[in-house]
Amino acid sequence: MIRWRDPRVPPAAAAAAGVVAVAAALLAHVPASVTGAVAGGLAALVAAASLLVASVRQAATHRQTASAARWMGGGAVIWAAGVALRPFAESFVVNFADMFVLLGTVVTAGGALVAADRVFPAASALRRLSDAYLCTASIFLVGWVVALRQVYADTGDAGTFTLVMLPPMVALLVTCAVIPPVLTSTSSSWLLGVAGGGVLAAMTVAGVGTAVARLRDGEPQLWSVLLAPVVFLLLAAVPWGPRPRVAGRAVIGHAVALAPLVLVSVAACTILAHLAGGRPGQPVTGVVVVAVSVVLLLLVRLFVLAAVNSRLRGLVRTGERQLMELAESTGDVVFVCDHDGVVREIGPGVEVTYGYPPDELVGGSIFDYIHPEDVPGIQLAMRAMHPDEESPSPGACMIACRVRAADGTWRPTESVATRHVGGDDLMLVTTRDVSDQEALRNQVAHLTFHDGVTGLPNRAYFEERTREVLSGRTSGNVAVIFLDLDGFTSVNDSVGHASGDYLLGQAARRLRGAVRADDTLARWGGDEFAVLVETGGEAQVAVDLAERLVRTVSQEPFRVADRDVALTASVGVAFTEDGMPAGDLIRNADVAMARSKELGGRRVEVFAAQMHADVVRRLELAADLQRALIDQQFAIEYQPVVDLATSRVTAVEALVRWLRGSEFVPPEQFLGPAEDTGLIVPLGEWILREACREVAAWRASSWDIGLSLNLSARQITAPRFVETVADALAESGLPASALTLEVIEEMLVEDADETVRRLSELRSLGVRLAIDDFGTGYASLAFLRQLPVDMIKIDPSFVAGLGSDDTLTLLTRTIVRLGHDLGLTVVAEGIERPEQLELLKQMGCTRGQGFLVARPMAARGVDSLMRTSLTV
Repeated sequence: MIRWRDPRVPPAAAAAAGVVAVAAALLAHVPASVTGAVAGGLAALVAAASLLVASVRQAATHRQTASAARWMGGGAVIWAAGVALRPFAESFVVNFADMFVLLGTVVTAGGALVAADRVFPAASALRRLSDAYLCTASIFLVGWVVALRQVYADTGDAGTFTLVMLPPMVALLVTCAVIPPVLTSTSSSWLLGVAGGGVLAAMTVAGVGTAVARLRDGEPQLWSVLLAPVVFLLLAAVPWGPRPRVAGRAVIGHAVALAPLVLVSVAACTILAHLAGGRPGQPVTGVVVVAVSVVLLLLVRLFVLAAVNSRLRGLVRTGERQLMELAESTGDVVFVCDHDGVVREIGPGVEVTYGYPPDELVGGSIFDYIHPEDVPGIQLAMRAMHPDEESPSPGACMIACRVRAADGTWRPTESVATRHVGGDDLMLVTTRDVSDQEALRNQVAHLTFHDGVTGLPNRAYFEERTREVLSGRTSGNVAVIFLDLDGFTSVNDSVGHASGDYLLGQAARRLRGAVRADDTLARWGGDEFAVLVETGGEAQVAVDLAERLVRTVSQEPFRVADRDVALTASVGVAFTEDGMPAGDLIRNADVAMARSKELGGRRVEVFAAQMHADVVRRLELAADLQRALIDQQFAIEYQPVVDLATSRVTAVEALVRWLRGSEFVPPEQFLGPAEDTGLIVPLGEWILREACREVAAWRASSWDIGLSLNLSARQITAPRFVETVADALAESGLPASALTLEVIEEMLVEDADETVRRLSELRSLGVRLAIDDFGTGYASLAFLRQLPVDMIKIDPSFVAGLGSDDTLTLLTRTIVRLGHDLGLTVVAEGIERPEQLELLKQMGCTRGQGFLVARPMAARGVDSLMRTSLTV
């Protein structure tokens, strides 16, 4: 279907049409041959001029259209020359004017093919040429029966008839060869090609009319001689019109493909009707040859088609065989069955994969070997692929099922069923045993949700299970228990991570034996375990289970690396509330467990709201600590240490203070969080450098005074702590002997080897070492022997009981005597009453500090104290 964007006819074409109309009116009483020659020549020249001008204008933008226009313009000029010369060559049967007309037809045909932009391979060109011959021969035979037979009879000379009719028949052959590819073209200059095809048809009709008139020695019909001029004028208008939008190209293609068969059928029917309508005359040899050639050509085409069809079937069979061999080489089983599941053919791979001989399965039903639960779904899929189904059936489908092998095991399989090329009632099925893949998927799923060390469910599984239980809970309590193994870190450090993993496996087995079958036990991570308990309304059930877990861990040592390792457990319990998310419940249990650990472990703590508030405050405090360190909100106070005999200040202990805005934060509130977060390391470095600088300045004023600093475990284990102390001494100029670093007894027990090594490195710098809070921890005389300690400081709890508690007085006296016997300096802390001071002097304690002696003071206070001491 052609739609013009602009229905207006170009002015040039309208003017040309007017000129031809006037010329035709003037020549109304002139012979038709002369009229046709004049009108055809003028129209052809107008078309040639229009096409050549259009080719020049479109040479840059539409090269293909320009080239086609030049070809068609040249063909029009040649055709016009032949028409113009024809009146001068009427005395010849076949004259040179006919050769010009035929040449113009061929050149115009070339232009139409250029416009269609069609190039054909040799095999396709031969097929199209044979189609053109069939069409031409069929049209000739129909024309023979209708009119040419009588013309031939009137002529009486077969040679003359043949020579006169040959040029228009050649033109008809060219036209039949060109029109089909032009009509099915998708080129942008499709309309120009169609117009060229119309011109070819008009030229052919005009040639046939002229040939018939010449054979009868008469004039051609006026309409036949004026058809070509009209079509030439339309051709002249095409390059100047808008480009049309063409729809229905598929319909045109089907019609063109069927045209040869239709024309042959029409010709056969026409001949049969002619034979049936009357007595046939003497057969004409040429006509018989044409009819026989059509039949022979059809037979040849049929033979070629059969050969191609046979070859294609062979290729299909070869491809099918190769496909089956390829599929079986990959371990797949290939078979052919009908839509009822009856096996028609099966490959030998079935014996390798499933253990069945192929002959045993052929003729049987595949449903005899498929798991009964999978049969209905497969039957439904196979019925959907049947071609008789009303709904459009899929060409292929995926099938997953379980197949019984010869050994009786059910194998998971994946199959692809497609329609078999051998017939619509058959299906080609490729089946693969995916047992290994299924086992791998199960293993991956297990590893995704289970811990590789203990075999217990992991954190991801526990969180998902908790969400499921809480979302489906209608009544009853749900509790989460968190358990942490106390002291497990030292196991890894002492016997290695492999032995630590072995210990975790033992702990998991013990815990699994302690929980109920309905409880979910999981390894949360590290040395932490979690239990999900559905108590059914009894909260005490979860508490009793938590206490049982503590006893299970600590009741007997674990055997690891040929040694017994005793561990305890810190346990926290949290209960759900209405609308509580799973994440909050788990967090609450973790907070309760952390609280249990803070209180010394080997106990059960039930979550209370205050615990969470404390944790939040600690987190906020840690963030404030980091900002305070950046904003330099910390200050140092110094508490003097005096010689009890002379009351002379011998040293000062540096104490850090934090003023948050206008609020004073007690050290016991922020030193713990600073230790937990690791901020104690940069804070301790700042205290060290600042205190060393202050004390070095006081010593420069001829005041022989020392500096004491407390160390935390984080500071000692920091990677460059020894270098940091050496740098602070070098920057301040403070002698190493004037610096005393204090550690508490517990630090000497936990990770003892590393701690002793670091303290020994500090001692090698010349720094003095002291044990703070002596008598309250776990230090033994062995550590005093291993570590070159210079000083011990008696804990204030002993000093507080002097004079009122005989036991504490005896212990204090023993510590003082022990220090003297070991050659150590003994310092008493927390002296607040005069009687304490007197008793310490009597015991022989050399030094002391406390509120009675001097309170902590800022650097300005120490300056005043220094001036007083120097004056005295």
